Amino acid sequence: MSMRGNILVADDDAAIRTVLNQALSRVGHDVRVTSNASTLWRWVAAGEGDLVITDVVMPDENAFDMLPRIKKARPDLPVIVMSAQNTFMTAIRASETGAYEYLPKPFDLTELLTIVNRALAEPKRHVTEIRGEEQPDPMPLVGRSAAMQDIYRMLARMMQTDLTVMITGESGTGKELVARALHEYGRRRNGPFVAINMAAIPRDLIESELFGHEKGAFTGAQNRSTGRFEQAEGGTLFLDEIGDMPMEAQTRLLRVLQQGEYTTVGGRTPIRTDVRIVAATNKDLRTLINQGLFREDLFYRLNVVPLRLPALRERSEDVPDLVRHFFKLGEKEGLQTKRISAGGIELMKRYGWPGNVRELENLVRRLAALYPQDEITSEIVETELRAAESAPTATSASMLPDDVTISQAVEHHLQRYFASFGGDLPPPGLYQRVLAEVEYPLVLASMTATRGNQIKAAELLGLNRNTLRKKIRELGVNVYRASK
Repeated sequence: MSMRGNILVADDDAAIRTVLNQALSRVGHDVRVTSNASTLWRWVAAGEGDLVITDVVMPDENAFDMLPRIKKARPDLPVIVMSAQNTFMTAIRASETGAYEYLPKPFDLTELLTIVNRALAEPKRHVTEIRGEEQPDPMPLVGRSAAMQDIYRMLARMMQTDLTVMITGESGTGKELVARALHEYGRRRNGPFVAINMAAIPRDLIESELFGHEKGAFTGAQNRSTGRFEQAEGGTLFLDEIGDMPMEAQTRLLRVLQQGEYTTVGGRTPIRTDVRIVAATNKDLRTLINQGLFREDLFYRLNVVPLRLPALRERSEDVPDLVRHFFKLGEKEGLQTKRISAGGIELMKRYGWPGNVRELENLVRRLAALYPQDEITSEIVETELRAAESAPTATSASMLPDDVTISQAVEHHLQRYFASFGGDLPPPGLYQRVLAEVEYPLVLASMTATRGNQIKAAELLGLNRNTLRKKIRELGVNVYRASK
C-alpha cells in the first residue's frame, strides 16, 4: 500500500515535468513542479514537501550545489536525483551529497514510483553527514549503458558500508578497478588498499602471504613477515581470483571472517583484524562448489553483496566512450591524438571482445602508436580485429569448432573433467552437478536475451514464471534490466 505525499519536482524539461506530474498525481500524491532551482529551494526552506525529485542540471543552479543546503535545513527530507549525465562520478556525487537515490535518464517510471513509495514509507532519519574534504581523482569507470548504470548505483550504495563484496565477471572487465573505486570513495579511503592475486602465488605460500609468518616458522623464514591482512589494517583487502585459493587457505580465511581474528603462520597469539574484504573471480564458484573445490560456507561469507560486471559485448553502446577515454590516456603518455571513423566504431561495437575492456584498451593503444593518420579508418579497424580473431586463445573451449553442439561441448568438458582426476573418479553426485552447471548458463542466457524480462524469459524457456523466479533466486542469476 503506497503512502500519499507532497512531492516537489524540479526539472528544466517540460515534458518530464508533465510526465512526473501525471504519474505521481494518478497514484494519489500532491505534486508541485518547477523549472528552476531557486523556486525549489524556496519551497524546501518554507517547510513544504515530503519528498523532492530534481534533475542535476538546472538553469540557475546545479542540484549537487543545492543538496548540502537542503540536507542542513531539512535532514529528513529525501531527495531523488535524476541526471542525463550518466557517469560513475554522477552516482558518487549523488551519494556524497546525501541524495536518497540516483536515477539515470531515461528512467523507468515504474521504478521511480517504487522508490518514491519506499522513501515516503521509511521512518524519518538523519542522513550521513556530508563529507566536505577533498575527493580523490575521478576513477576511470566509463560507460553510460543500462548495465553500467546499475553498477554505478550499486557502488554508490556500498560506499558508506563495510559489507563484503563479491565481484564476478570475465577476465578484463575491470574487477580490480571496481574494488579500488569501492575503497577510494568509501569510508576506508584513508586506510590502505592491499590487493593479492591468489592465482599468482604458489599454493604453499598463500597462508604466509595472507597472515604473515614468524621467524623460523618454516625453512627459509629468517625474519618475521607481515601478511596482507596486517598490511590492510583499517583499509580494504582485495582478494583477486578467489576461486584459485587452495582448500586449506579457504578454511583459515573462513575462520578469520567468522571470528574477526587470525594467527600468523607459526604464531600462537590471535590478532584482531579490521579490514573490509572485497573478493573477485572470473570463475563460476557454484561450479567449483559442486566439484568440491570451493567451500560453500566460505562462498556465502564472501557473497554478501554480489556484483556482476557485464562483459563488453553486453554493453557495446559503451565502446565509443571507452575508445575516447583510452585515446585521452594515450595522449597523456605522449601518443598522438587520434579518432576512429564512424564505420570503424560500428565494427568495434559488433566485435565480441573476448578480452573485454582490457582487449579494447590494448587495441586503442596499438592504433594510436602504429598508425600515423589522425583518423583511423574502418579498413584499419577491420584488419586489426581480424588479426585478433585469428590469434590463438588460452582457453581450450575456444578451440572447439563454431558448429559444435551443446552435447559435443558437454562431452568435451566431461572428458577433461574426468582426466583431471587421473586414475580416480570424481566425487559422487555427478549427475546433479552437471545438471546444475547447465541450468545456470541456460537461465542466465535467456534472461540476458530478454534484457531481464522475466515474463518473456519464462515463455522462452517454457517455464512457469514462479518456477523461473525460484530458479533465479536459487541459482543466483543477476541480469541488468534495460532502461526504457
